[in-house]
Amino acid sequence: MQRSGSGWFETLLNSHMNLSSNGEIFGPRNRRNNVSVIFDTLDRVYNLDWLSSSAKNECSAAVGFKWMLNQGLMEFHEDIVDYFNKRGVNVIFLFRRNILRRMVSLIANAYDKDAKLLNGTHKSHVHSPHEAQVLAKYKPALNVTVLVSHLRGTEQMVARALERFKSTRHIVLYYEDIVTNQTKLVDVQEFLKLPRRNLTSLQVKIHSGPLQTQIDNFEDVRKLLKGTSYEKYISTDYRL
Repeated sequence: MQRSGSGWFETLLNSHMNLSSNGEIFGPRNRRNNVSVIFDTLDRVYNLDWLSSSAKNECSAAVGFKWMLNQGLMEFHEDIVDYFNKRGVNVIFLFRRNILRRMVSLIANAYDKDAKLLNGTHKSHVHSPHEAQVLAKYKPALNVTVLVSHLRGTEQMVARALERFKSTRHIVLYYEDIVTNQTKLVDVQEFLKLPRRNLTSLQVKIHSGPLQTQIDNFEDVRKLLKGTSYEKYISTDYRL
């Protein structure tokens, strides 16, 4: 799902000399209008006919891409599961435990598409602490009228994805676990049957620190979520 650390995670994967991940290839709608077009795109990747900036000269033991749940994956899930199983595709699910933080990141990123806070340029990911500080200055006010329904919808989409793709060979990862536990990256390499390497990324986290410093109407949000199953996103919040 967008703003779940997938860009950062993909840079980690691509730092491995034997892995090439080709980015968000199903962003353009014309690549996911129907199953036939999707299969043609997948075939190009897995037949090594897909050319991208991540292509490498070294031996590629694993090749893949990033696919968001809302880019045709759920809509055509039955055919895609069949394709994955026939071709032996390995699926890495990457989710975010704190979906309230994900919402803050979503809204802030959408705001910057218009505001372009970095010298008139929109950046979804940054590579310096200064750039991160500039973007983090914007603190969104969350719409408390629909907040709970949005959080519930996110949880339901995650559950549906795991149910629909449970027959594939897959691993489930959470952004927070990767940040706090480097052995998770070892698990990924073992899952992909890659030689173990130290994976690195130049990306810098934008939103760090407690949530009360990132949400403009934090007290309203705290009162709304108090006593609900979503209170955990504030009471067990982590600091990075």
